[in-house]
Amino acid sequence: MITEAVESYIAMRRCCGFVFRTEAEKLRSFAAYSAVRNINYIRSEIAIEWALQSPSVCARARKLGAVIRLARYIRAEDLHHELPQPIFGSESKPRPVPYIFSREDVQRLVQAAGEMGSKSLRRDTYSTFFALLACTGLRLSEAIRLRYADITADGLVIRCTKFRKNRLVVLHETARQGIEHYLERRRCYASFDDHVFISLRRKPLIPKDAQTAFRTAADRIGLRRVAGQPRPTIHSLRHTFTVRALEACPDDRERITQHMMALSTHLGHGHVGHTYWYLQATPELMGNISKRFEAFVTGDAP
Repeated sequence: MITEAVESYIAMRRCCGFVFRTEAEKLRSFAAYSAVRNINYIRSEIAIEWALQSPSVCARARKLGAVIRLARYIRAEDLHHELPQPIFGSESKPRPVPYIFSREDVQRLVQAAGEMGSKSLRRDTYSTFFALLACTGLRLSEAIRLRYADITADGLVIRCTKFRKNRLVVLHETARQGIEHYLERRRCYASFDDHVFISLRRKPLIPKDAQTAFRTAADRIGLRRVAGQPRPTIHSLRHTFTVRALEACPDDRERITQHMMALSTHLGHGHVGHTYWYLQATPELMGNISKRFEAFVTGDAP
C-alpha cells in the first residue's frame, strides 16, 4: 500500500513541474523498507528507523522530511498513516560564509589564466571564461552551456537553468567586447560545435576541467586557503559579483527592494531570500545594515 501511495505522490509532484528525482528515490527506498517488515501504513517508528541508516543528522532530517511530506499527502484520504515528527531538526545545512575576491584579485586571476600553458586557445578560453563569471555572476554550468545563439544584442540568453527557467543576462559593453574578441579566435576551432567555450580537445568544457584550471590560476597568484577561513572556489566568482552588486545598492528603502528583486532575477535565484542571504557575507555589508537600522531606530531613516 505504501508503494502505491509513493508512486501516486511522485506522479503528482512531477505533473506539477518538479523533476523530483532524488526524493523519489528516497521514498521508494522507504516503501521497500516498510514492505520487508510487512508494514502497510506509514509508521513513525519505522520512518525514524529507516532515516537513522544515514550517517549524518542532516541526511537523516532530509530522509525523514521526505516521508513527512508523503504522509501529509496521503493522510488527506487515509488517516491510518501516521505523521512523523521532524525529530532530526532542519533539513538544510547552515550555508558557509562565501569567499569574496578583491577587485585586484579578480584581475590577477584572469591575467594568470591568460598565461597558463602553451600559447593556444586555452589561454583565451579560461581568461574570458573567468572574467565572464566575475562580471555576470553566472553559475559554472550556465557559462559552460552557452552557445553562439545565446549571445544576442540584448545580452546572454541563459536557458534551462537550475530551476528550469530561462532568463536574459544583460552585458556591460566591456564584457561584450571581451566575448567578441574571444570569439574571433574561437571560430577557427571546432566549427562543428557551437558551444562558446571549448577545451583543447575541441569539445565543450566540462566542470572538472574548469575547476582544475581555476585552482591552477588561484595557486599561481597565491590564493590559498587560510585556516578558519572559506577557501576560494570557482563559484566564489558568483559570490563576489553578488556582494559587489549589493554594495552598490542605493539607500532609499523602495529602491533597495527594487534592487534586490532585479539582482535576484539576474542571478536566477528561485527565491529572493537566497539573495538577501548575501547581506551577511562581508563586514562592509553588515556595517551598512547596522548603520541603517540605527538610523531607523533613532528616526533618521529616509
